[in-house]
Amino acid sequence: MSGRIPARFIDDLLARVDIVDVIGERVPMKKAGRDWSACCPFHDERTPSFTVSPNKQFYHCFGCGAHGSAIGFLMNYDRLEFPDAVEELARRAGMKVPYEGGRAAPREDATDLYELLEAATAYYRRQLAANGPARDYFAARGLDESIIARFRLGYAPQAWDGLGSALGTSAQRLALLEKAGLLTSGERGRRYDRFRDRVMFPILDRRGRPIAFGGRILTLPKTKSTADGEVADTDHAATRGDGTVPVGAAAAPDAARAPKSDGPKYLNSPETPLFHKGRELFGLWQVRETHAKVTRLIVVEGYMDVIALHQAGLTQAVATLGTATTGDHAELLFRQCSDVYFCFDGDRAGRQAAWRALESVLPRLRDGRQALFLFLPDGEDPDSLIRKEGLAGFEQRLKDATPLSRFLFAELGREVDLGSLDGKARLVERARPLLTQIPDGAFRDLMFDELERMGGVRINAAASAAPRPADQRRGRPPPRSLVRAVITLLVQQPELALAIEPPWSFATLRLAGIELLLELLELARERPDLTTGALLEHFAGRDEATALHKLAVTEFPGDSAGARVEFIDAIGQLERQTRQQRIDELQASHGAGQLDAAGKQELRQLLAMRNA
Repeated sequence: MSGRIPARFIDDLLARVDIVDVIGERVPMKKAGRDWSACCPFHDERTPSFTVSPNKQFYHCFGCGAHGSAIGFLMNYDRLEFPDAVEELARRAGMKVPYEGGRAAPREDATDLYELLEAATAYYRRQLAANGPARDYFAARGLDESIIARFRLGYAPQAWDGLGSALGTSAQRLALLEKAGLLTSGERGRRYDRFRDRVMFPILDRRGRPIAFGGRILTLPKTKSTADGEVADTDHAATRGDGTVPVGAAAAPDAARAPKSDGPKYLNSPETPLFHKGRELFGLWQVRETHAKVTRLIVVEGYMDVIALHQAGLTQAVATLGTATTGDHAELLFRQCSDVYFCFDGDRAGRQAAWRALESVLPRLRDGRQALFLFLPDGEDPDSLIRKEGLAGFEQRLKDATPLSRFLFAELGREVDLGSLDGKARLVERARPLLTQIPDGAFRDLMFDELERMGGVRINAAASAAPRPADQRRGRPPPRSLVRAVITLLVQQPELALAIEPPWSFATLRLAGIELLLELLELARERPDLTTGALLEHFAGRDEATALHKLAVTEFPGDSAGARVEFIDAIGQLERQTRQQRIDELQASHGAGQLDAAGKQELRQLLAMRNA
């Protein structure tokens, strides 16, 4: 989904939804004074350090630092993207999410696409029940009925217009089927089924909705011989060698049968408004349905590898969709858990794929996260290996997996003579740009320590730090002292902004944090019902977000009335500091002989006010 959700709608939504109810449905909590407490769902602990504030409408863990609004909680706990979390809360509150500009399609169109893909899934499942060879294929792969149902597997019949005839009941529906990637058009503009004579693997989004399909050709042509894990993204079976659509497909609508598909062994849906292969993982929905808390993920390369591992009891397997591991994949993987295992063939191509995965995860390896690599024996894939060695054997291989650190240095050290100065220098030259991508922390320091040991040269890790993004370099300095106190009170009780009226004389005060204070005041006055959680959501993704979250949990003595008195008193102090700043400016001008009559009059008035 593209398009921006209005900030005011986010505020209204968070005002209607009680974060205590949202979290309480997922995490057992106990009343603790004005707040609620629980053991944190985002890290292992025995003593509760996770608190939920009904007054502030946000949560915070004093152990791991997790925090946010109801939206943020759903994103982290249910692993939803921001728009999906908003949609989920809106559904709960009986609200419809508006989108401002830039949407690729109206909301109704997206809804129709989801419904059509759901109908296609049901259609393929019915076809599987009626097709003996397709059922025999899954049986030969050792799949039982429960796993077939769990992954919603199906079959696309050997027909040019099977799905189109079943679901394309109008011109609009046919257009939507093509938009969903289920139909394609030939050079003459005639539509036909993209998937034909293939067993079908629905690809589900994070809410369990079908958004695309993968299809494996059921009858392999004798002239083709491809690896079982190969996935293609274009259909070569659409035309004959001369580029024309087979006559029976479009010219004779009543011809239901089509020649055996001679396209790639595996075929994915194309990119659509709902499906972007570089952001999705096959099997992730099933993993999340099985595990309330995901402790690890195992990334493999093929649909059947995922399904075979799940059936064997290894229910944390997922797969990328015919593409190398992307940065979006890495972010999605680590959003689910801290330990990610990448499972690849042990040949050259497998090691190259592993290296691309390493490059994707390096910038996301904050302390506590780890990536490991399992390289399979020649001629084996996860499906065949778990059949041969069983669950215990595969688990042992996972225990023996290669940590990212060892894999990185081993690959960089290939064909490098570490016994020579030239070789050591080459290793350092290759490794340093990669290590600088690792976020600051213990793991980064240890990786540089290892590079120093192997290279025999002292390396300043701090000097090797990657440059910060431009938007971070422009970030405001953190508020301090009096300004910090005012901002803290305002973050915890946004309604305090109504206690003072603009214009605010302290807007010209040259102190760190004044610009942020002014923005908070304007925001809180514009939206009188703003809660702490909604305010923090407004700053999500900005440089100030981390500091504001810390201020939101700062303890202030006294009650709401006391906070109001302290807030007004602090504002008075800021105004006095602003007056003194102006007095200093005018006196400096007077001393330099540059003060006119109006300036002298202003100085006398300000001095009288100060003395009074």
